[in-house]
Amino acid sequence: MSSLLRPAALGFVFLGGAVGTLVRAEVGHWLPHSPFAWSTFTVNLLGAFLLGGIVEALSQRPDDERHRRVRLLLGTGFCGGLTTYSAFALDIHDAAPAVGALYAGATVLLGLVAALAGAAVVRR
Repeated sequence: MSSLLRPAALGFVFLGGAVGTLVRAEVGHWLPHSPFAWSTFTVNLLGAFLLGGIVEALSQRPDDERHRRVRLLLGTGFCGGLTTYSAFALDIHDAAPAVGALYAGATVLLGLVAALAGAAVVRR
């Protein structure tokens, strides 16, 4: 059985994903409702920032079982549950073409900047 399909590994992903999803829902309640998808935009940039920091932190340590569990819990689980590609795609689809293109481009570009910033914070 693949080590990623072991019950413990799946449990770490499930637990992290459940918490990330709850945080995403809370962010949706905190942000104002408007024609622009602030909630999706915010969680995707926050997730990119956190994942950049997590990957940087874990790359500085040996790839042992403990760190693989942290990666599954926080990276795959929490950040995967926090961010949302499906809502991002739907937001782009539902927007006017120019607005959707601007939103998509801004999210991808700022997501890269956020991931690099997260990694830079950890390197300090």
